[in-house]
Amino acid sequence: MSSLVVVHIMSSWKPLNRLHSPVELVRQFTPNWFTVNMGTGITFLLLAQFPAHITGLHALAYGLFIVDAVLFAVFMGLFTARWVFFTQDAMPLLRHPVQSMFLGAIPMALIPLVNGLVLFYPAQPLAAQWALHLWWIDAALSLLTGWLVPWYQFTAQDHSLDRMTGVWLLPVVPAEVAASSAGYLAQHLPAAQAQSLVVAGYALWGMSVPIAMGILTVLYLRLALHKLPPKELGVSTWLSLGPIGTGAFALLTLGAAAPQAFVGTIMAPVANLAGPLGVIGALILWGLGLWWLATAIVLTAIQVRRGLPFNLGWWGFTFPVGVYTAASLTLGLRTGMPFFTAFAAMLIVALAGACTVVAVRSAHGLWHGHLVQAPCLRSAELVTAQATSSR
Repeated sequence: MSSLVVVHIMSSWKPLNRLHSPVELVRQFTPNWFTVNMGTGITFLLLAQFPAHITGLHALAYGLFIVDAVLFAVFMGLFTARWVFFTQDAMPLLRHPVQSMFLGAIPMALIPLVNGLVLFYPAQPLAAQWALHLWWIDAALSLLTGWLVPWYQFTAQDHSLDRMTGVWLLPVVPAEVAASSAGYLAQHLPAAQAQSLVVAGYALWGMSVPIAMGILTVLYLRLALHKLPPKELGVSTWLSLGPIGTGAFALLTLGAAAPQAFVGTIMAPVANLAGPLGVIGALILWGLGLWWLATAIVLTAIQVRRGLPFNLGWWGFTFPVGVYTAASLTLGLRTGMPFFTAFAAMLIVALAGACTVVAVRSAHGLWHGHLVQAPCLRSAELVTAQATSSR
């Protein structure tokens, strides 16, 4: 019922009345909107850890944390209401070859809030315990999307190599995002709880990063054979940075947490190796990410000259860059090399600017209603119309 109250309030805004009816906001709601939380979330986490002291920056980051939490609750309400009240209209989402991939945005949107609880309330054990409970929910959602979406991809969806883009990564990456959070949370929890988190984190890393690397290999082949993706999906090239940056960040956080979690246990010798091996692995992935970062910049410049229309996919400029920045910032701390810290600071500034621009344009699109559209519904309606006309 709370979701319908939100819809009723928002429908009173004149621009949203341009939709066919107020309830269209629920019926047309897609998981793409959770990319707003992903971008906002990684931005406030990095602003709160900016390597230079700037007055008011931490307060700004905390304010974004609150805004992001409210938006996530609203989006979850709308998404749940769509499945409860418009189940038949929601089902085509699972068969849509692009929209279904964005189901992975839901668990990835939750992780910044989980980490934010520990970051902004470090002295409150209750915050860490709430974060732990939410993390296990997120891990379950990550596994669900990581298996469910590929199952539909393998059995029911229509795909071809020439139509492949970086969005294929979205249902696979949540597991490694959860893995990076596991290492971060484990450093703030008792050893008994930290041990299970670290073990689960490495398992989640293994269920995500190798698969993502395989997808990146195929994506390289697709770009070589079929050139750039359509301009509507032009930003998808940036998604390649996501699994690389998160994979590196997870190795660093898990490597930092493992020795403390397994001290005095039979696993202690292995755990003590996790830190240095994590740094080595992160450095290798960081180098791969630098190649993709430069490639994404060049390919985007070409797309801009051709005309790059705005859509929610522009949030792809934020989260992938953000997790790569988090890996760079952590490498600076682990290696003591100022280059990584300076590089991360530069990326944080760029990220904040990109997030501001995309947020303003997203709010404009929501206000005027043209971003409230479900492509899976249009596809389903087209199939129905074609079937009717053929009778």
